[in-house]
Amino acid sequence: MKNKSGTLFIIAAPSGAGKTSLVKALVEEMDNVDVSISHTTRHPRPDEKEGEAYNFIDEAGFKKLISKNQFLEYAKVFGNYYGTSRDWVNRELAAGKNIILEIDWQGAQQVKSQLRNCVGIFILPPSYHALRDRLVSRQNDDTETIEQRMDAARMEMSHYKEFDYIVINDDFELALSEIKAIITATNLGRCRQSAFYDDFIGQIMAQKD
Repeated sequence: MKNKSGTLFIIAAPSGAGKTSLVKALVEEMDNVDVSISHTTRHPRPDEKEGEAYNFIDEAGFKKLISKNQFLEYAKVFGNYYGTSRDWVNRELAAGKNIILEIDWQGAQQVKSQLRNCVGIFILPPSYHALRDRLVSRQNDDTETIEQRMDAARMEMSHYKEFDYIVINDDFELALSEIKAIITATNLGRCRQSAFYDDFIGQIMAQKD
């Protein structure tokens, strides 16, 4: 019998909405979920290991992969390239693994233009003031920098309609349970798992007493 195919879940959020903590808890609590490991040209930090935090590569190698259309999405951020491996994602999905991409709305647009069956989840903060408080508490930035981060957050949030599901991260456990429910319901969908169910029903129908 065929295996169920995995689903690619794109999770985006403005900085400070709690996306990273939610994704970490999600991977810890759900067996069949993993996070895509991006390729990057930036140098590894002392605590980062190859193949865990990132797949580290030099710029020439990254551009060679771009020329071969090896990325589902890529971007240059603060002078360094970041990209999602097309082959790796396709292999994991074919093996039945659910994959999470933590990317911004621009990356989401790139991926959705190529993979029609991916599912977008956007994480929102409970309020403007809650988001600002979170940014202030975790950053040692001056007021001007905080305001720049808030402007960037507003820009990110303006694209929420491009996603399939919206989760407001007011209560962490509730937000986590909502994302789990989205993943579970998606994996039970007949249209997404048509090959699996066709094979399953075919075997049942072929059996005789």
